[in-house]
Amino acid sequence: MADFTFDQDTLIYRDRDALTEDYTPETLVGRDHELEEFHAALQPVINDENPSNIFLYGKSGVGKTAATRYLLRQLQEDVETVPGVNVTVVEVNCDGLNTSYQTATEIINQLRPNDNQIASTGYPQSQVYQFLWEELDSCDGTVLIVLDEVDHLNDDSILYQLTRARDNGNISDVNLGIIGISNDLTFRENLSSKVRSSLCERTVSFSAYDANQLRQVLRQREEVAFYEETLSEDVIPLCAAHGARESGDARRALDLLLMAGDLARKREDEKVREEHVQQGKEEIEKEIIVEGISDLSDHARVLLRTVTNMSAEDKTPARTQEIIPNYRKMCEDAGKDPVSVRAIRDNLAALSQLGITSKNEINQGRSGGKFDQHKLVYEAETVQYALASIQE
Repeated sequence: MADFTFDQDTLIYRDRDALTEDYTPETLVGRDHELEEFHAALQPVINDENPSNIFLYGKSGVGKTAATRYLLRQLQEDVETVPGVNVTVVEVNCDGLNTSYQTATEIINQLRPNDNQIASTGYPQSQVYQFLWEELDSCDGTVLIVLDEVDHLNDDSILYQLTRARDNGNISDVNLGIIGISNDLTFRENLSSKVRSSLCERTVSFSAYDANQLRQVLRQREEVAFYEETLSEDVIPLCAAHGARESGDARRALDLLLMAGDLARKREDEKVREEHVQQGKEEIEKEIIVEGISDLSDHARVLLRTVTNMSAEDKTPARTQEIIPNYRKMCEDAGKDPVSVRAIRDNLAALSQLGITSKNEINQGRSGGKFDQHKLVYEAETVQYALASIQE
């Protein structure tokens, strides 16, 4: 039997945590324009003025949360040098909280000591808000409430309550500001009219990183995370190019660099090379696909298997009408009754929305009409692996 003792290694990483989501760098690269806009919106706080409500929009992995933590950390440091000015920051991730009631409870508990927490259920909503106003008004100066992934909330009551707290006489001794972070670019449009009216927010839009900006991000993390000359020259460009293809997602590029480093350490290699990046990319893609298809219906998976087999046979991109007979044949072989054509189209749309397949609308004019063509986003072997692991 192998000896599974643990020994510290010093070949690859100087500080592996610098590649994880929790790490906030000393400076933020590639986001100069966004930081300027965000900084200007936060300026009233240092002047002990009522803060603006600020909402950050952009796709996942474009630096919204990192920029928020970076600027708020700087703000808190600078506030300490200004007599009579105080700021309290409460950061809440709304993913999993769902309701305004749960969000209010989380804010209360972050403001209270550990031995005076309240349960997430069991109180009348009015009492929860009364607790909230008491905790907020007991703070000095300004309180900034960060609601990360705010679009995950099923109702917008908390936004209305917070923005109207002073006008409604619920707080009097504290300046209150909201910083909302959303991946949903249409989030504001879905809010009730009274909330939109009350917010009066400043908006900062975060664009996707391009490949050059991602190289800056990765080079910055490389200096902290890895020992000198640990990465071969092609590793950073490869990871940056992959992140740029994934809608400019820095998190995806960093995850790939982390995976490549872990693979090199596992093999006890002295350098991280292109082969580690390529294998890491395959492993990450498998995880993404498995997560994406785990909740799909059986027929959606059969349809994905159909497109995957057609891709392996170099028969894609394929029109919907070309996919249907192949799907029906696969259902027949599996002893399943096929779903309707409309359901097939819906399932194809779902696969495209998950990013596992892509759909391209072709318009051939009067002679050929309009139709959709579908193909896999990933390699057929990668999708086949994911499908097989779900079956197991």
